[in-house]
Formats: sequence, C-alpha cells, structure tokens
Amino acid sequence: MPKSSLFFRNARQVLTLSGRGFPRRGRDLAELGIVRAGGVLTRGEKILRVGPSHTLEREALRLKAREIDCRGQVLMPGFVDCHTHLVFAGNRVQDFEARVQGKSYLEIARVGGGIQYTASLTRQASEPELVAQAEALLRQFSAHGTTALEVKSGYGLDVRTELKILRVIRRLGRRSRLDLAPTLLAAHALPPGFKRRRSAYIARVVRELIPQAAGQNLAQFVDCYLDRDAFTVAECRAVLAAGRRHGLTPRVHAEQLSRTGGIQLAVELGAASADHLDFANAADIRRLAGSNVVAVLLPGSNFFLGSSQLPPARRLIDAGAAVALATDFNPGTSPVLNMQFVLSLATTQLRMTPAEAVCATTLNAAHALRRADQVGSLEPGKLADLILMDVCDYREIPYFFASNHCAMTVKRGRVIHSRKSP
Repeated sequence: MPKSSLFFRNARQVLTLSGRGFPRRGRDLAELGIVRAGGVLTRGEKILRVGPSHTLEREALRLKAREIDCRGQVLMPGFVDCHTHLVFAGNRVQDFEARVQGKSYLEIARVGGGIQYTASLTRQASEPELVAQAEALLRQFSAHGTTALEVKSGYGLDVRTELKILRVIRRLGRRSRLDLAPTLLAAHALPPGFKRRRSAYIARVVRELIPQAAGQNLAQFVDCYLDRDAFTVAECRAVLAAGRRHGLTPRVHAEQLSRTGGIQLAVELGAASADHLDFANAADIRRLAGSNVVAVLLPGSNFFLGSSQLPPARRLIDAGAAVALATDFNPGTSPVLNMQFVLSLATTQLRMTPAEAVCATTLNAAHALRRADQVGSLEPGKLADLILMDVCDYREIPYFFASNHCAMTVKRGRVIHSRKSP
C-alpha cells in the first residue's frame, strides 16, 4: 500500500531547529533554523523534505500529496512534554482551596492531603477508570500541540499499585496517538505505616518494585523525589542505582523545596535529567553545565504554588547547561497541560527569550527523553510530528498568554487535531 503524503505550504515561518545531534546550550539555544515562506513534505510517518514551499512543489505533485495551506501561520515541531504525572484518580481541589487560605504545601501534606490523598484514590481506582481519565487528558494535550510526553507513576506508594499505574501507561501508549515515555517514580512519598521504617520501604522498592517493573518492560526511566520531607540522597542513590542495574535510566526530582544534593546525585549517576532546580546554587549550575544531564525547569508548579523562588534559568543558560521546559502536569501542584502557557511563564518569569523557550520545549525536551533522534525538530528522516500555530510570528505564542494557538496537530504524518478542515 503506497504511503500517504502531506504537503504543508505557505507557512510564514517554519521553525526547523535542525542541525544538532545534541542538546542546545548557551547561544545555540536560541537558534531556531527558521525557513520563511516555508513548507514541509511528509511521506508516511516521516518527514521527507523541509524548505521554501516553491522548492517542494514538484515532488509533492509527484507523490500526490495532500496539500495543507498554512495561510501565513507558524509551523513548528510538536511540543515534547518531558515531565508529567498523568495517571491518577480524582483531583485535589480541596488542597487548592486550603492553599488559597494560606496553608503551605507541606502543611497540607501533613494532615492527609497531597500525594497521600491522591495515592489513596488511585489505589481504589480500576485500571479502566484510570485509562479513561488519562485518555481524556491526552486529547487535551494533543489539542494544545503536545505530540510526545513522559508519564510517571508515583501515586501508588506500594508495589501492586505502582505496577498497576505502569500497566495503565502501557495501555495508554498502545491506544493513544501520542508517544509516551514511561517512568517508574519508584520513590515519591513514604506510604502510611513506613514513617519509622524508611529503610524497609526502600528495600521493598529496590528488591521488589524495580525488578518487577523492569522485568515486565513497563518503564524506560526510574525517578526519585529527593527533597526535605521526601527522600534523602542516600535513599535516592540506592533506588536510582538499582534502577540502572535493571536497565532503567535515572531521572531526579532535585532542589525543588530546598537544596539537598539532587543535582550532584544526578550528575554522579549520569541521569537523563534533573528536574525543578529552584534552589540550585552556583556549584550545582557548574556541575550541570559540565555534564550531559538536561536541566528540566517546571515554572507551572512555581506559578500554581505562588512561589517566589524560581529556577535560575538565565544562570543555567549562560553557564552552558542544557535547559528544557515541561508542564509538571499533576493534580496537586501544576494542573496545567498547555505547553504554550509554559512558554509564557518561561519568558515572563524566568527571563528566557521566546526562541530559547521554543527550543527548550521541543528539541532539548526530546533530548531529556533520549528521543531527539526521532522528535523535537523538523528534519528529513524524523517523525512527522508538527503543529500549525495560528500566529504570524512564533513570538506571539508566549506573548498572547493563556490561549491555545494550536490550529492543527500532526502525529507521525496523520492529522490528529484540527480546529477546522483545511
């Protein structure tokens, strides 16, 4: 059966982000590889050619490609959301209200809210119920321009439920049109009954949960929440090292609520990413700049928690660290799935330029998921994952904030979302 083709033409700007086989750093973070009056020709699941529209017309005609007139809009890679907690039951509106009334994140957690509350609901939910809620959310992700995302477990807090969540992620990956990268968040919080038996819980994670998750091929990455009132450096080292022994690539929740040494551990273990980084200091920034660990910043959680402590984006970029951005989508501290809003937060709050923010949500985010050979830029041979944004200039995406500019989402050469038939 012949492969179908799409011919996107007449884009005012095509943001290719081409020409790099490694994460963008420093000044290179702002290089978008813009083609004006551009187009993209796809064949099957892959990108065939990218260039000025008029140079693609003859081949598009030969392939009988379906023509999509971009009408002077912006064509760019689909967003890669490299940090989400997609699978959970219920929501946490009661935590939200308590926080509005002045309660802190840790105060809420100590009285039965927070992660423990969501874990309780998730343990009670069936796999079909979790799949149904997550599928509805994935449709919103795609409608806002996300074409690939990382999905963590972590709301089980026991072996049985963590494996259930990972099975849900696998089912979602088979049913969804989006690409999902599964992460075993093996140590998210201490479950009830283990407050005074921390070592027993870590032993259970290391000896039971990680071997079963890896043995059933349910995860690509292993993660640990390293912070005050969470897990220590020694505990996370044991968890992540065990994951690595079983073929899982480490990631680390690091320096979010305090500085605890998460970045140093991420560099030591060769983690794919260190995430949050609000309390990173000068030594941490130098470590990241001298490593291959991607610094994933999550300004949605800072915004939602009303935090005055922000991740040091400018210092990271100026030092030469590889910086990515993600939503941190979760029910308690960042219930946002619109990566366009993350672009706005990155520019207005973290002082990243619009170009830097675009690269951090596409190419560098793909590197954080070890998938930059497939997604994150518009180049021949890569997957045809692209979005058409209803703006005349890419800088308008963060400028007109809290809006959805995505007119069309294409995943693996298929239109999966469109505001109107082209």
